[in-house]
Amino acid sequence: MSTASVTTAAFRPGAVLADLLPASRVRDLALVVGGAALTGLAAQIAVPVPGSPVPVTGQTFAALLVGTAFGARRGFLSLALYALVGMAGMPWFANGTSGAGGASFGYVLGMLLAATVVGALARRGADRSVPRTALTMVAGSAVIYAVGVPYLALSTGMSLGAAVAAGLTPFLIGDALKAALAMGLLPAAWKLAGRG
Repeated sequence: MSTASVTTAAFRPGAVLADLLPASRVRDLALVVGGAALTGLAAQIAVPVPGSPVPVTGQTFAALLVGTAFGARRGFLSLALYALVGMAGMPWFANGTSGAGGASFGYVLGMLLAATVVGALARRGADRSVPRTALTMVAGSAVIYAVGVPYLALSTGMSLGAAVAAGLTPFLIGDALKAALAMGLLPAAWKLAGRG
């Protein structure tokens, strides 16, 4: 790809970072598989949270990064592949688990939706500045919790208040750190691409 075409793609409305790579079905397939694998690897970074069946992991950051960098369609497909392969028995959910029955599986489903949402926002330029990236990460995290917390309550028999205390509140500081990392990475990547 020439410098001129990289610069054109970088500033074209509706472009996401993955669009800077030469377009092909092989590229899209590689991105989808790579996004699923990245999420699975990031899920292995897991720190237990006292009093919660849900650990702090790197998979939420990976899911939001994949969605934002790849766009809604490829982000959705990456997280769908991650979920389906994990449900089929691949031990790449948090703590090397698999299957659909765990208390934290709702967060996996939430990540699938969140990748789609942040990908759609990125197509509207929401990843090109620090403030917009921050809002994008907050929106994506809200989607994850909107699915994950009720699922946690239903799967464990917790009240909704207890599920919020165990499955949302302890994670807010970590989410702020992940958002800060994304706020540095994504706009910087666009600046580098713009300089070609």
